[in-house]
This record gives sequence, structure tokens and C-alpha cells, in this order.
Amino acid sequence: MSRIGKQPITIPQGVKVEIQGTHIKVLGSKGALERDIRPEIEIKQQDNDLLCTPKGTSKRVMAFWGMTRSLVSNMITGVDQGFTKKLVVEGVGYRANIADSIITLNVGFSNAVAFTLPAGISAVVDKDNSITLQGIDKELVGLTAAKIRDIRKPEPYKGKGIRYINEHIVRKVGKAGGKK
Repeated sequence: MSRIGKQPITIPQGVKVEIQGTHIKVLGSKGALERDIRPEIEIKQQDNDLLCTPKGTSKRVMAFWGMTRSLVSNMITGVDQGFTKKLVVEGVGYRANIADSIITLNVGFSNAVAFTLPAGISAVVDKDNSITLQGIDKELVGLTAAKIRDIRKPEPYKGKGIRYINEHIVRKVGKAGGKK
């Protein structure tokens, strides 16, 4: 039995949920999200709660139960509050600029790298070279942050590169530090 799947999802004020078979649509103050859920999982609305129930007891169905509940919960949180990811650009001469929906990154390559933000994602570049991504779709915000980080991953010697704000880079001793 799924510990996550059996928990009810509370619908906050101002959020509207429409369920049509295996299609769920969530409308809120920040926007609207839609998703097709697995046919093995049934979602019912009771007052201000959503309940997910499996249509079977196989291991596969039980795996989808908790995942479906988490996806629907993230949709409701997204249209109500939104999601944020923060990245830090570290290194001498490493910079990030934004114009329209294109982030220009100068991160040690001979040419600047232009990254186009997908629809539904907004970004802000602060003076301390940090990039703040915002959106209502948790999957899309996380995927966009991972793609930006992949442009120049942090290296272990000086820590230069693009990293998440709470990411800890394990430093290695350089060539000179190893001799004694």
C-alpha cells in the first residue's frame, strides 16, 4: 500500500479542478495545467479533497498510485503558488544576461551561449550572477534548470560553473596540493 498515494490532496481556495475520465485540468490564479493520468488510477473529488484510488493490487499499479498523487498535488501547488529554482553562475568573468526569453551565458567558452526559455518559464538574473527560474509546472522548471546547469557543470577544482543554490561541490586538491 502506498503511503503517499493514500493521502488526500487538499484543494486550496481559488483553485478549480475538473476531472473527465483520465483527464484532469487544474485552474488557479497563476494559470491552468492539464494532464492525462494512468487508467489504472481513479481520482475522485470529495468536498475540498481529491482522493486517488488504484484499480488493482499489482506492483505496477501500486507504483503508479503514489506517482499520480504526487503529480496531481504538484499541479495544484503550481497553479496556486508556483515553483522556483535558483542557479548560481560562479567563476571569474562568468556572467549571465537575459533579454526577452533568451538567457545569454558567458561561461568560459569562446562564444557566448544563448539559451531560449520554454513557454511558461520566466527568469530573472540578479546582480550577484544568480538566475531565478519561475513557473507553474514543476517538471518544466526542474528540466529547464537542469538544461541550463548542463551548459557548464561545476568543476571540482575551483568550483567554476553553473550550480544550484543549495548544491555543495566536493572540492579536490590540485596538483600542487598533492605533493609533500
